[in-house]
Amino acid sequence: MSHQTLPVASLGFPRIGRHRELKFALEGYWSGKVTEDDLLETAKRLRAENWALQRDLGITRIPSSDFSFYDHVLDTAVMVGAIPAVYGWNGGNVPLSLYFAMARGSQGDGHADCGHAHHGHGVPALEMTKWFDTNYHYMVPEVSEDQAFRLTSHKPVDHFLEAKALGIHTRPVVLGPVTFLKLAKARPATFKPLDLLAKLLPVYEELFGRLGAAGADWVQVDEPVLALDLTEGERHAFKMAYERLAAAVPGLKLMLTTYFGALDDNLAAAAALPVAGLHVDLVRAPEQLDAVAAAVRAGQVLSLGVIDGRNIWRADLAAIVDRLAPLVSARGADAVEVAASCSLLHVPIDLALETALDGDLKGWLAFATQKLGELSTLGKGLAQGKEAVREALNDASKAVAARASSPKVTDPLVQGRIAGIDDGMKTRASPFEQRRTLQADAVRLPLFPTTTIGSFPQTSEVRKARAAHAKGELSYMDYQAFLRRQTGLVIRWQEEIGLDVLVHGEFERNDMVQYFGEQLAGFAFTRHAWVQSYGSRYVRPPIIFGDVSRPNPMTVEWWKYAQSLTQKPVKGMLTGPVTILNWSFVRDDLPREAICRQIALAIRDEVLDLEKAGAKMIQIDEAALREGLPLRHKDWQHYLDWAVESFRLCSGGVADRTQIHTHMCYSEFNDIIAAIAAMDADVISIETSRSKMELLDAFRNFRYPNEIGPGVYDIHSPRVPEVDEMTDLLSLARLRLEDRQLWINPDCGLKTRRWEEVRPALANMVEAAWRLRKAGGSAEPAAASR
Repeated sequence: MSHQTLPVASLGFPRIGRHRELKFALEGYWSGKVTEDDLLETAKRLRAENWALQRDLGITRIPSSDFSFYDHVLDTAVMVGAIPAVYGWNGGNVPLSLYFAMARGSQGDGHADCGHAHHGHGVPALEMTKWFDTNYHYMVPEVSEDQAFRLTSHKPVDHFLEAKALGIHTRPVVLGPVTFLKLAKARPATFKPLDLLAKLLPVYEELFGRLGAAGADWVQVDEPVLALDLTEGERHAFKMAYERLAAAVPGLKLMLTTYFGALDDNLAAAAALPVAGLHVDLVRAPEQLDAVAAAVRAGQVLSLGVIDGRNIWRADLAAIVDRLAPLVSARGADAVEVAASCSLLHVPIDLALETALDGDLKGWLAFATQKLGELSTLGKGLAQGKEAVREALNDASKAVAARASSPKVTDPLVQGRIAGIDDGMKTRASPFEQRRTLQADAVRLPLFPTTTIGSFPQTSEVRKARAAHAKGELSYMDYQAFLRRQTGLVIRWQEEIGLDVLVHGEFERNDMVQYFGEQLAGFAFTRHAWVQSYGSRYVRPPIIFGDVSRPNPMTVEWWKYAQSLTQKPVKGMLTGPVTILNWSFVRDDLPREAICRQIALAIRDEVLDLEKAGAKMIQIDEAALREGLPLRHKDWQHYLDWAVESFRLCSGGVADRTQIHTHMCYSEFNDIIAAIAAMDADVISIETSRSKMELLDAFRNFRYPNEIGPGVYDIHSPRVPEVDEMTDLLSLARLRLEDRQLWINPDCGLKTRRWEEVRPALANMVEAAWRLRKAGGSAEPAAASR
């Protein structure tokens, strides 16, 4: 072929910086230690580095405007003027303080009330939930029926021009209008946000006009909702939107980008849109290639997402070249580009930073920077033939073969345990109503018992001690003594404020998944492989590379120590198998359900050891159960069956008197309430404060029989909710549930918060519980119970 390389596209690159520069700049700005100018300068430098890296590695379609200070959906809401009145926007420029108030809430006064609870203590943040089935979070936009949209930010234009000034021509990225409205929440819920499409489109037309005037020739328009089940009306919305947008700016080409699944029954509608290009995810849905290739128009650019943007394994490049070469030959090199399956936001930045990984394992991996190299190889190989990239193809093939044959991957003992699973291992001995009586006798609690989800603030002192221990500067014995002191302090403080069920604080844990993975066989860990979860919250997902087992108890000694310090019950705290699976980079050579069962057996061993040690309450967190739900309804039941089975495999072996708790985050429960009930946890705690208890409607309508702790304290915001605010939320909960079902707790763990926020917030929470007990006619508790 005459082309030196096929067009090669990156759909987005990690924003955080090789050394988490964005995190530190953001947190410095929020604390007042970094000026706004310094924050903006850090962001500008990170963008320049990302653009240059992608250019130097051979990417020909370099994205711009994929950078965000917090979240790209929030950026879009701000850009189109979807700013609820509660945030006090005057219609002019949107300052960073307002942007971050929408993201994190605000402790200050001066905002008008518009649907949010307002108690003279600032405003709460927008709701936050998971981005499709990933562990990335986005802020849920709020729109009203009389919503007026306007272009309030020129970020895509500004970033395009910023790159242009550096001599780098980019393809701006914007979230598509249909996906934006499909993800938005109606306030009040009396209309469908998509009804506002005709009012929103002029804003996109104006934006595209400005991009065209700035010199952009392509715009990447992300519409991932095309991978969901859509109605005919929603498909028609795409037709209306893109007929207008494609005609808005002659000469500006639109790359319609889909990912996270197959187009399936949306293919015909997507292929008929008057866009210049269509991107499809061939990692999550490789089976759609032939149908897509047959459906798109001749000359329309087909972008093939063949490098995994969500996992870290090296690709079999030779196999990809063999698969795509006939299509490239048939369509022509000008009508095909190779790309990552989705934005590389979901993977770490650079494998080269990992100097301590096992050599074999490192040879099997590719992070974002390495994936750019894989894309470049594919572009050259498909344009010039395999011989032009023979060495790179051979290296990739050897790595894939070495991984497949490695004895580090398979454990016959684990395989034997999996084969021995039977139904009796997944079932409690008695139904909930019988267990409830026995559990109430074992641990006598007041009405509306109070507890927390597990973790307490990991202060700079805790982090410094952990780092010093890791560097060998603090001995094992001294570190253990430090952790015991922290545990003792938090146990005493919980008793002092009157919490009913205590936790040990988890000061020994770096992360709710990593802590367990480090003690399980089959896991590996990195030092610098950070991935953004939301805002400045980054995680280092474990890598599951082999069969999973538990060599030794993981939490028992810490629970025993904490329980020895108090007469009140202390919960055993574990992370569940589905969450460990969903928050890890998972091996792709086994079905996910097979890996989950392995993890479940390991957690089951820990549950039984905690019970044997005397734990009366054991919490098995499944924060990520909902986010693993497949995007298509037809695939839900299979996932829910094995996810619920895995949880029950963890908990099914305990006695009736042992109370099993679980916790879930950001879940739209209506669609999966039957599966939640099938988990048969004695107590479930859920995040509800931002939704104003609306999520409890699913439990009420289902007549959910077990006990529930709806969150009354939004731990993702620095706000300290007042007692009245919490009692208002609990009043809403009592409209939906029986008093005997209700527990009172924060939305989630408190690890990321500061003690200055946590102490008054939890004291207010205990006071709210006491007020409810008093109003309900129960006797006033003793001071230690308040």
